[in-house]
Amino acid sequence: MWKLNNKKALITGGTKGIGRAAVLEFLELGAEVLFTARNKDDIREFEVELEEKGYSATGMVADSAKKGDQDKIKNWIAEHWKQLDILVNNAGINIRKMANEYSEAEYRKVLEINLFAPFEISRSLFQFMKSSGNASIINIASSAATQDVGTGTPYAMSKSGLLQQTRSLAAEWAEFGIRVNAVSPWFTKTPLTSGYLGQKEKMDQILQKTPLNRVAEAEEISAIISFLAMNKSSFITGQNIIADGGMSIKAI
Repeated sequence: MWKLNNKKALITGGTKGIGRAAVLEFLELGAEVLFTARNKDDIREFEVELEEKGYSATGMVADSAKKGDQDKIKNWIAEHWKQLDILVNNAGINIRKMANEYSEAEYRKVLEINLFAPFEISRSLFQFMKSSGNASIINIASSAATQDVGTGTPYAMSKSGLLQQTRSLAAEWAEFGIRVNAVSPWFTKTPLTSGYLGQKEKMDQILQKTPLNRVAEAEEISAIISFLAMNKSSFITGQNIIADGGMSIKAI
């Protein structure tokens, strides 16, 4: 049961960072994987890398926030799998600014991708997860969902909303054999955070706040995702697992 053999998994934002690590770990654990990203070249490069490692996964060019691309994902699953056992809503973005500096288009974009897209994708694929009878949705939230960590208000709003989306869907869909959980990482080494973490002053502040005195590796977050996808976590739903190196327990 510490495997994902024969499970069919969709991972959005699967070519970089946490999503990439999840794709690799899921394949190692025996799952069949469909991953999405917006860049065709990134997808092809990752597919080649996976082939060289002896794995086979399907990459799809898709923007998780666009209705046409959501339909493309749904149609692919309908044609090839007819059920879905695991959905990892990982695709996300951030635009770091002070609240009054955002344009309406900018903050709406953050909310569209981080909050509305997971909701629409989950609803779109509901019938396939219901067919599984033992499905798991894992939403990638953030420490910013529960406290101010300087990532900007729209990002925090989107991730906080994603946590409540997780709880509400977990309660509503439990009767269909669908579990819904979230993972909230603190700063993790990914392309999204590389510029920020590359600033010595910022990194020093992060380390000072983190008892483990480091940021997370993407593989450490993907391990939690994999557990929540497994049958071993079958009595866990509606929960948010905080992976922050102890940051949230440190008052001074």
